[in-house]
Amino acid sequence: MFSGKSEELIRRLVRYKIARVPVQAFKPRLDTRYADTRVVSHSSLSVDAEPVANSDELLRSVQERTVIVGIDEGQFFDEKLIDVCEHLASLGKQIIVAGLDLDYMGRPFGTIPTLMTRAEYVSKMLSVCHRCGGPGMFTQRVIDSDELVVLGATDAYESRCRYCYDPTEAMQEHLEI
Repeated sequence: MFSGKSEELIRRLVRYKIARVPVQAFKPRLDTRYADTRVVSHSSLSVDAEPVANSDELLRSVQERTVIVGIDEGQFFDEKLIDVCEHLASLGKQIIVAGLDLDYMGRPFGTIPTLMTRAEYVSKMLSVCHRCGGPGMFTQRVIDSDELVVLGATDAYESRCRYCYDPTEAMQEHLEI
């Protein structure tokens, strides 16, 4: 969280659009935090995007003329996203996926770790730890919830470095109340 993943996806897609390369962007339908039909970064940059329910719908929505396929919040897609990306790449399309590689408990998150192993290029974006200013590679949940997916921004999560990260912190604070 807060590392600039969506912002980097938007930046890359806009560069291709400026060059008149056919681009399509997709996002999971469940992500309605900032806009229903746009990928929006925490810094308010945005690009048009089609919300889709799953990987099959994403595949059906990719137009033949599209050269660049951008996918935001890849961790929220089903396991078929791996096969969909492989298939689209075999058709000559360039796929750019933004997503978290670790969940709030520090475990591999969804399809992102597997996609990273199959990608030609991987950019691992780190944010700044909200506690000490170090390299924030972990997502610290600061609200009490056992749900894997809790959509939120600054109210539900903080970025943390490996020294400040504690996956049990929100649960401990809840028990102390």
